[in-house]
Amino acid sequence: MKQHRPVKVIAVTGGKGGVGKTNVAVNLSLSLAATGNDVMLLDADFGLANVDVQLGLSPEYDLSHLVSGERNLEEIIIDGPGGIKIIPASSGISRMADLTQRERAGIIHAFSELSCDVDYLIVDTSAGISDSVVSFCKASHEVLVVVCDEPASITDAYALIKVMNREHGVDHFHVLANMVYSNRQGTELYNKLSLAANHFLDASLSFLGIIPQDERLRQAVQKQRAVVASYPSSPSATAFRKVAGHVENWPGAQKAGGQLEFFVERLINYENELGGLES
Repeated sequence: MKQHRPVKVIAVTGGKGGVGKTNVAVNLSLSLAATGNDVMLLDADFGLANVDVQLGLSPEYDLSHLVSGERNLEEIIIDGPGGIKIIPASSGISRMADLTQRERAGIIHAFSELSCDVDYLIVDTSAGISDSVVSFCKASHEVLVVVCDEPASITDAYALIKVMNREHGVDHFHVLANMVYSNRQGTELYNKLSLAANHFLDASLSFLGIIPQDERLRQAVQKQRAVVASYPSSPSATAFRKVAGHVENWPGAQKAGGQLEFFVERLINYENELGGLES
């Protein structure tokens, strides 16, 4: 790997499906790229990929071709809008949703082939608390939890935070309230999670802000475009740029763990732990 610049790895997760996690990952990636950052977006929902669908892309190859050995990682990376790079996953291939520990480790090891510099690696995880979600969240520098105003969203987000904290030692999470009608509604969602975490867990949460309900966002999704590109002056696009600004102000990756090598090493270590448990 010829990684020279520090990279910030951010896992975008949500505990459950339907909270707009992929939309957040896509628009955050484009917003960060718009300010001059080199951004790579990894679709880590191996069986139900939808980053390419959200952006109207038709990749010739995806992670299933990496697992089969037909292509290496650099050969499946595609150019996305706004200059971002995308590592596409597969959709509708049931085997990809249930990879063996060896196959997951093979994907992780493939990162050692990357030769491109990136400032941000955004990881769009699958829903739930599967081994792949846990491994990507544990290895990332930051975990961004997307919630919306549904009881199941709050419950499942807390369950994810609880597992990551108690079983894997992750002690800080960023919370983004999506599809809300006001700052107050978003703050109330955050407070529910934060109070529970402060009371029952050894974890701290920080509020990253809100993405408002926005008709323009719905229209952009229907057009298979990112709202920050299609409707840059819309309320949701403005909110995504504000979130990206906060992300850029996060403390930089530590020198000892600032390269993609460190991300890969942490992923490999976790996969080795799983292998030990399964044997």
